[in-house]
Amino acid sequence: MKGLVVIKGGGDLATGIAHRLFRSRFKVVITEVDKPTVVRRTVAFAQAIFSGEIAVEGVRAKLTEMSDIHATLSQDMIPVVIDPSATCISQLKPDAVVDAIIAKSNTGTALSDAPVVIGIGPGFTAGVDVGAVVETMRGHDLGRVYYEGGAIKNTGIPGEVGGYTLERLIKSPAPGEFASLRNIGDTVCAGDVVGTVNGVEVKVAIPGILRGLIQDGILVTTGMKIGDVDPRCRQEHCHSISDKARAVAGGALEAILHLR
Repeated sequence: MKGLVVIKGGGDLATGIAHRLFRSRFKVVITEVDKPTVVRRTVAFAQAIFSGEIAVEGVRAKLTEMSDIHATLSQDMIPVVIDPSATCISQLKPDAVVDAIIAKSNTGTALSDAPVVIGIGPGFTAGVDVGAVVETMRGHDLGRVYYEGGAIKNTGIPGEVGGYTLERLIKSPAPGEFASLRNIGDTVCAGDVVGTVNGVEVKVAIPGILRGLIQDGILVTTGMKIGDVDPRCRQEHCHSISDKARAVAGGALEAILHLR
């Protein structure tokens, strides 16, 4: 199918890319694992795995069986398929593949996957395992496309938002199953309990809006990111694609048009 792009991953950055490509008249297919650990679920097409369908800023995505991909595309929707190894790439033969798993390393993407192959974030080398790499680090180069070399290495420290960096993150205090006590979009204060992991309370460090929270019932490990607080207290940010995702999406669109 002409103009087909397979995006590996359906998190918030991948969703920004999928949304931009869909609006630019590309056909988009998203591959995901069976239990995505997405935090910003209200703006992640991966949430279709749990809810069946999801709409983000007017674009709809639907959980789809591999055999029904073309049927979902014909409905003007983005198919989200449970396909951890992205085996559908060899069947669909897309014009482009975008690895937006954000694993901070290459988990199996190769230049031979499609005529155009793009890596999002660190872990890829343009000209070696992908054709281009898009920068995901907040700052001057966010969204920049590298046709040689790669993105800035992962520092482990998120970009500053509202004067906070690491404090914004909600991390699991223990291993086990997560159970939420609050909802995305809730206003929280420092010290508030937003959920439990195996009976251990999960608390936030700063006041703000609960912008992201992992799906109930997901098994997590100690120190794993399971939520995000936005100190800017803009509830609408919980339901719209972020500035970072839009910048990265612009880079991905540029790379596809440049390389094809």
